[in-house]
Amino acid sequence: MKVLIAEDDANILAGIIDVLEDEGYEPIAAHNGHEAISHYKEAAPDFVILDIMMPGLNGYDVCRSIRREDTDIPIIFLSAKSEEIDKVIGLELGADDYIMKPFGIKEFLARIRAISRRCLRKNQPTQALPSTFLLDDIEVFPSELRARRGELCIDLNLRDLKILTLLHEHPGKVLDRNTLFNACWGLDYAPNSRALDQHISQLRKKIEHDPKEPKIIQTVHGAGYRYDPPEL
Repeated sequence: MKVLIAEDDANILAGIIDVLEDEGYEPIAAHNGHEAISHYKEAAPDFVILDIMMPGLNGYDVCRSIRREDTDIPIIFLSAKSEEIDKVIGLELGADDYIMKPFGIKEFLARIRAISRRCLRKNQPTQALPSTFLLDDIEVFPSELRARRGELCIDLNLRDLKILTLLHEHPGKVLDRNTLFNACWGLDYAPNSRALDQHISQLRKKIEHDPKEPKIIQTVHGAGYRYDPPEL
């Protein structure tokens, strides 16, 4: 899922990019309003994050330009301005959410995941994703970015979903590291076994009864990872 981020503060922009990449998104960076409009037209992002106070064209101007071409694409305003009138203007222009700086990572991710669920539900018929699927005793709901084990609800990010979908699609088959990286990180990502192992470790903590004795994501030493359905 591609996300256009327009932010003129280099440190904030780099931080947002790192967070989104860790979650499995494909960030597209713009340092000002003119770049944002250009990247929007070239890259066709799934949703947009706009800082309000930018050189050249501000976030309101960029939002107006995007809304003339697309009335549905989700847009989030990001700003240090706290006056109520600014929020009113942003929402009247067609923004879907409004995040104030400084913000916490958990709050930011909650807003992003809410937008992502909308995008997944909207695009699900064209993405050929199953409405749900089972892995051992958990049921995965792709369009919700969630899994459930009984009454327990488990939040997933996009990369979690990609990994679980791949395991579901290849039951009993060992998925090597290159396959996982290409499918879940992208062809342009430089393979790093540490990044993969760390992500698998965190995912196991979310979905396994006992992460030290996993039943869903099993390690095949020297080869990769595998899911063995209960019937195999």
